[in-house]
Amino acid sequence: MATTEKPLPKSVTGETVLSVTHHTDSLFSFKITRPAAFRFRTGEFVMIGLMVDGKPLLRAYSIASPAWDETIELYSIKVPNGPLTSRLQNIKPGDMVLLGKKPTGTLVLDALVPGKRLYMMSTGTGLAPFASVIRDPETYDKFEEVILIHSCRYKEELKYGEELVSSLYEHEFLGEMVSEKLRYYNSVTREDFIRRGRIPELFRSGKITTDLEVPALNPETDRVMICGSMEMLKSCAELCEEAGLSEGANSKPGEYVVEKAFVG
Repeated sequence: MATTEKPLPKSVTGETVLSVTHHTDSLFSFKITRPAAFRFRTGEFVMIGLMVDGKPLLRAYSIASPAWDETIELYSIKVPNGPLTSRLQNIKPGDMVLLGKKPTGTLVLDALVPGKRLYMMSTGTGLAPFASVIRDPETYDKFEEVILIHSCRYKEELKYGEELVSSLYEHEFLGEMVSEKLRYYNSVTREDFIRRGRIPELFRSGKITTDLEVPALNPETDRVMICGSMEMLKSCAELCEEAGLSEGANSKPGEYVVEKAFVG
């Protein structure tokens, strides 16, 4: 574990940056050490940050790594004037990052009632919790079909998700179950691409269900996890409600769940 001259708040630990990957000019991912006592459920988020002027600057980040991983992976946007991300984007291996001790969140399998098909709807870095979910064997034990939907502004922003899914199909231990059940569907909104449009529009037009050869959203069989911008959360939640799905939570599982934690 990394050390610092000033004592850290009791709510965090100081972890060492192991690797940093810059996927585009505005997106990067990084891995940090994982404390032996750190436990989380697949899909949860945690506070991540840096010491700035002797004080902790923290923001909520979904954990992109699966619960079985020995490291913690995070996926982040670069906000030029963001109090945290403007600094975090410059981290290098060996640097210290603050990790909160209490992960939480609603994008967990326990917050959904049993179903046949799991949809994960994401935009931008909202893909992060699903990078964890699709690497959890329990996901494939609970659902017959797992569909990851990722929409971004530009094609280059799809890179992290495309490479992750591709690597999973070849994974030594997960490859077989992933190949049988995981389907990946992406789109962009601001340039020409084989699939263009926002997620609710693609559902309402019937394009997604036609392309994937699946029935329309149905509360009897379908379960949905949603993570993205505020506008996206609202529109996708409305899509689910229109289809008759009810929102779930840790205290009362339902047919769809929404994550409201954001990075700044």
